[in-house]
Amino acid sequence: MTDNTRRLDHVVLWVRDPVAATDFYEKAVGLEPLRVTEFAAGEVSFPSVRLNDETIFDLAPLSMAERMNMLPDAAGSAGHPVNHVCLALSEHDFDALRTRLEERSVPVSDISRDSFGARGKPPRSFYFRDPDGNVLEARHYA
Repeated sequence: MTDNTRRLDHVVLWVRDPVAATDFYEKAVGLEPLRVTEFAAGEVSFPSVRLNDETIFDLAPLSMAERMNMLPDAAGSAGHPVNHVCLALSEHDFDALRTRLEERSVPVSDISRDSFGARGKPPRSFYFRDPDGNVLEARHYA
């Protein structure tokens, strides 16, 4: 890829069990797993899941948090959760995701309407948690 315009490359989510987290993101959320075999073999530090052609979620084990204090004067900051990550989906994928989550008894919020986002106001959105407590929002734009 030679297009160097600004875009989101990856988000690191702290998880207790990266293999179980990968399974959740693959089967419940519908994302493509990456490097799971390599992680299980001890060849890489964590697996990932692909959100789209340009963006992945790294599923980093909590055991790595203490080694991730990269910023000066920020000791102890690694491993803190973000508020939530939002996934913008097609209307079909939005409905399919909600159905998959409900089939797996994953609690989901009520539908929100017309909240603000990067592309304006989507007609519908909802929130859910992954098995590690990370909060995700799903939305679709008209």
